[in-house]
Amino acid sequence: MFDLLAINPIAFSLGPLEVRWYGIIIAVGIVLAFFVVQKEMVKRGMHPDLLTDLLIWAVPISIVSARIYYVVFSWDYYKDHPGQIIQIWEGGIAIHGALIGAFITTYVYTKRRGISFWKTVDIAAAGLLIGQLIGRWGNFMNQEAHGGPVSEKFLETTIIPDWIMNQMTIEGVTYHPTFLYESMWNIVGLIIIILLRKVNMKRGELFLFYLVWYSAGRFFIEGMRTDSLYVIGELRAAQLVSVVTIVAALVIFIVRRFVRKVDVKYQDK
Repeated sequence: MFDLLAINPIAFSLGPLEVRWYGIIIAVGIVLAFFVVQKEMVKRGMHPDLLTDLLIWAVPISIVSARIYYVVFSWDYYKDHPGQIIQIWEGGIAIHGALIGAFITTYVYTKRRGISFWKTVDIAAAGLLIGQLIGRWGNFMNQEAHGGPVSEKFLETTIIPDWIMNQMTIEGVTYHPTFLYESMWNIVGLIIIILLRKVNMKRGELFLFYLVWYSAGRFFIEGMRTDSLYVIGELRAAQLVSVVTIVAALVIFIVRRFVRKVDVKYQDK
């Protein structure tokens, strides 16, 4: 039987270049999300090349911003090792940093092109969850982004497949597969977004739902992880960002629906 514990995080090597499973899985998530979002964009009357042009800017900017975010919240280490700041291939990126970079890039791009920002991000919401739920399996391959040790009772009663729990066993200790919890949370969110599309919510509300849904799940799951970035003391950066995001999204929702009274809906072209 294939032994998942023997998985090498390096998929293959091309001379001195090592290609890791993590990168392959992230790439698969991006490609799948691209096709799903592009199909919906065309359906909603947008130019098929719009997403390609946007990603040319958004992907590299998101990678850089994800690294900057990680370095900022790990400054106690990097201030003494400045030469490692650019060594992104050694690991150390944060999804919140990537999202911040992607959102800013999308806002600037759509404004310069005269395209509705809210329409664009509404359509992209499902793609974001697809990329995130697939990308978390890169953490599985690396045996990372896990929670604390599980109890014997948990192992006896869990319905999580053995092959996942085996991969989360590191040096004889089995840890909570928090990567799996977040991936499953994102799958549920994706299903809800697909259903909400048919409800024909007001423009912008699908994206705001995504922000609240992902942030709520991330807040609780982050509390279980052992590799969190911290702001001050025991205050975790991801939890702080999640709370701020939820509050901001709810305020924007209230303002757009009840103050500005936006009438344009998701399915409007």
